[in-house]
Amino acid sequence: MIQDILIPFLAIGLAELGDKTQLAVLCLSSQTKKHLKLFLGIMLAFLIADGLAILFGDFIKKFIPSTIIKIVAAIIFIIFGIIFLINHKKEEAKCELKKPFLSGFSIILFSELGDKTQIASALFATEFNSFFVLLGVMLALALLSIAAIYTGKLLMKKLNRRLISIISGILFIIIGFIILFF
Repeated sequence: MIQDILIPFLAIGLAELGDKTQLAVLCLSSQTKKHLKLFLGIMLAFLIADGLAILFGDFIKKFIPSTIIKIVAAIIFIIFGIIFLINHKKEEAKCELKKPFLSGFSIILFSELGDKTQIASALFATEFNSFFVLLGVMLALALLSIAAIYTGKLLMKKLNRRLISIISGILFIIIGFIILFF
């Protein structure tokens, strides 16, 4: 039982460290003060994406081609990047996401679909107890997301909001193009 939780926890935690989804969480957290809502949206997205992977393995890839998933994820990243860049020009430099739950949910859901950690979660479910795999995966993703949100919150206090918005926008656009072309 311990290995059913511990192995996925460590593997997913290490694989997700510095991944595009964690960069997205960092960027999103620097754009809102509603960190709990953002966290809940992110975790729901992870639960759906990785939960489905664990339950169905390759089910998603059989019905939705990975290229379509990648294109949708890339477009969402690019759109958010453009929104951040446009918003930085506003006089008051408001960086606040209007709907942090929905923003976190949609960005993370589409970026996680077909991701290496989702596939790894499905593979772990073939070797270990699915419930414990889900528990280990969700614990790893929750800890990393909390760390990314906290870091984004600190950046928001220390750096100019316009600069954060510009950097976030550029990062989101770069991530979108990376998803499209790699």
